[in-house]
Amino acid sequence: MSATADARAGRAAFTHPGFVLFQVARFLIVAAVEMQAVAVGWQVYEITKRPLDLGYVGLAQFLPAILLFPISGHASDRFERRHVLSACYAGYAFCFALLLALAQRGGQPIHSIYVVLILIGVVRSFNSTASRAILPQLVPEEHFPNAVAWNASIFQAATILGPSFGGILYAAFHGPSVVYVVAMLTAIGATVSSFRIKPEVKARARESSSSGPAASRSMTFKTVFAGLHYIWNKKLILGAISLDLFAVLLGGAVALLPVYAREILHTGPWGLGLLRTAPGIGAAIMAVLLAHWPLRGRSGPTLLWSVAGFGIFTIIFGVSRSLTVSLIALLLLGASDMVSVIIRATLTQLATPDEMRGRVTAVDMIFIGTSNEFGQFESGVTAQWFGTVPAVVLGGLGTLVVIGVWAWLFPELRHAGELSGIRSEEVPAASEETSARP
Repeated sequence: MSATADARAGRAAFTHPGFVLFQVARFLIVAAVEMQAVAVGWQVYEITKRPLDLGYVGLAQFLPAILLFPISGHASDRFERRHVLSACYAGYAFCFALLLALAQRGGQPIHSIYVVLILIGVVRSFNSTASRAILPQLVPEEHFPNAVAWNASIFQAATILGPSFGGILYAAFHGPSVVYVVAMLTAIGATVSSFRIKPEVKARARESSSSGPAASRSMTFKTVFAGLHYIWNKKLILGAISLDLFAVLLGGAVALLPVYAREILHTGPWGLGLLRTAPGIGAAIMAVLLAHWPLRGRSGPTLLWSVAGFGIFTIIFGVSRSLTVSLIALLLLGASDMVSVIIRATLTQLATPDEMRGRVTAVDMIFIGTSNEFGQFESGVTAQWFGTVPAVVLGGLGTLVVIGVWAWLFPELRHAGELSGIRSEEVPAASEETSARP
């Protein structure tokens, strides 16, 4: 009976229909985006043969998120988050249709591809904020850590299948067109699933807050930047998400995978698909393990050590000349990263009032989500300057240096304990909390 009860507890989040529908939609859209990413990366490098242009792929998606984060965060707090998600999924489908049209037109449409990638960056800015902010509304608080772990698991499952499938389709049909068709249809499926999501937990913080819903509906300079103010005053949250910002910024080896696949490991689009898949496999395995056996005790030191693992395995991947060793390094890199992802996600979401969750998440995505794209740009630039292998190795070493500096700057990270106790320790008293809100 005990084993059965533990198994049910490990799947508690799936007893909530809204969570299930959200995960179906999210799996489909992430798989579609990952398929598109493989196709675009190979297509761009095939056209230009320059690592710097792969950096521009990341930059094109990074800039909209930086410019739009106050608006995207406010939109997720003002409008129904499931409606924002539905609009974003439809927007992805439209962008994939544009990429298909460019591929069908032929020629060298490199600048046109960048324009579409900017549009994808705009959609991603709103999607990322709403996607993360809606999760606490789909399950009760006692099931939220389990939901975070499964949310990460399903995300990683999509990042495993999406790149692999995209690479196989690209190689089988000798071009990106079929990949874009499948990605577009998958995004349409995600849109349909998102229409049926019904939040189960409705704005608990708003009901007890004097500022209430009205405060989040008037758009002023103060309201749109309230998330930044909130995070700045919560040093544990600030330290955790800024650590990830610099770690991913410096360790952005994924951007250079097309170069590694073609020039260093001497494989084709199928090999690129495997390389993009490997971090997802490691992350998915780790997420499933953490769903059944949650982290206990010293969450802060665990976060620091997991980011250190990310840097170490980045270095190993950088110096590898074997496809097998490279795949293993990327797998362990993904597993290390997943530990820090779950710690940060649980910490940030539970420590934030619901009426501010969209704006805090928007800032969080600037630190974390867009660091992936800007990290791609940084990797492309350094690879152009120093060479591909030195760029990756230096990035991994830089990550290790950042960990040491952050452990000194943010002693809260070194001393953070149980995740379940962080909320009561870190959320300010009522009077302070009210002053931090819009």
